[in-house]
Amino acid sequence: MNQQKILLEVFVPLIEEEYDIFVPVNKTMGTIKKVIEKGITDLSDNQYIANKSSNLYSKETGNIYDVNLKLTETDLKNGSQIILI
Repeated sequence: MNQQKILLEVFVPLIEEEYDIFVPVNKTMGTIKKVIEKGITDLSDNQYIANKSSNLYSKETGNIYDVNLKLTETDLKNGSQIILI
């Protein structure tokens, strides 16, 4: 079976919260960033406001995820930890 979504652990330093969010594997990181931001805005009762200059970072390496890459072209896998800054 082809896995359509993976679970990411997303840390948001701005509001000092962490969320587990399912994201689609066949989308670009730019689209996934929008999905994550919308989910966190909803889950945090609008404490987090989406920002065009925000980026997704690997919690392990500190590297920024290129918004033009598909998730399948990154090192992200089920259970990966990322940071939204």
